[in-house]
Amino acid sequence: MVKKLLSFLLIALYLLSTTELYQLAKMPLLVQHYIEHKQLSPEMPLMAFINAHYAHPANDKDAGTDQKLPFVMHAKTLSLVFIVQNKCSLTFQRVIVYHHAQKIPFSDEDVSLKGFTDSAWEPPRGFSV
Repeated sequence: MVKKLLSFLLIALYLLSTTELYQLAKMPLLVQHYIEHKQLSPEMPLMAFINAHYAHPANDKDAGTDQKLPFVMHAKTLSLVFIVQNKCSLTFQRVIVYHHAQKIPFSDEDVSLKGFTDSAWEPPRGFSV
């Protein structure tokens, strides 16, 4: 029983932190906001309310409340990667890196590069069309 409860809790915590599932907790605010709009204009159907707040949102006097509705603003979700292994060991190695300074040749300084840049883009020789 404890394992099932702990498993359910961990899965719920994982899904709430790595997906947009937390937005469902904002659903009561959506219902409350729809009731407010319904009191102002009783003939407003639910689809007109959804269309006004999600398809064509307006910057009106209740824009602050509109931004708090579910699935209007999206947050960056947490990404976790777990790798489970039977054995775990840590090894430390000493790595010594030697840096050698090298002179980078310019086209007028290096003899081997002279003439190469002129012939690099020539068509192959020995082919006849």
